[in-house]
Amino acid sequence: MSRASVFLFLLMNAFEVAYLRSMRVNWVAVIFSIFLIIACFLPWVIIENKNITVKGIEAGGTAFGKPGYMHFFLTTVYISLVLVNKWWSKRIAIFIAAFNMAWAVRNFIIISACHGGECPVKKIGIYIMVASSFAMLIAILLTPVASRKI
Repeated sequence: MSRASVFLFLLMNAFEVAYLRSMRVNWVAVIFSIFLIIACFLPWVIIENKNITVKGIEAGGTAFGKPGYMHFFLTTVYISLVLVNKWWSKRIAIFIAAFNMAWAVRNFIIISACHGGECPVKKIGIYIMVASSFAMLIAILLTPVASRKI
């Protein structure tokens, strides 16, 4: 390799690193959001006496509804706000993440509660759902807010 090509290669890498640092997108928050979406497709609880498997998007035979769709909506809004990367979007994303966390705790309490002396068996999906919702909130709280340009 000639010196010019090595210099050009190093210059392009320097610009690429500078560009990626200037984006300042919180990719950790986006990854935890994807975990939350995946957790909605996993089994949350199994009610053994009725042979019912409750998932975030399917709760057949119960009155739980489809709580995963609210997570889908909140996560979509959250990811779009994180990717905007403005000072106002971070503040709204904190509210959305807190609401998502509250919805996750609500789902954990209602869906895994014992009803009529029958306790459902908790599966990994409900734990991933709560953990990823909590991680989304922590990730957006630890992200530095972009400064206002006045």
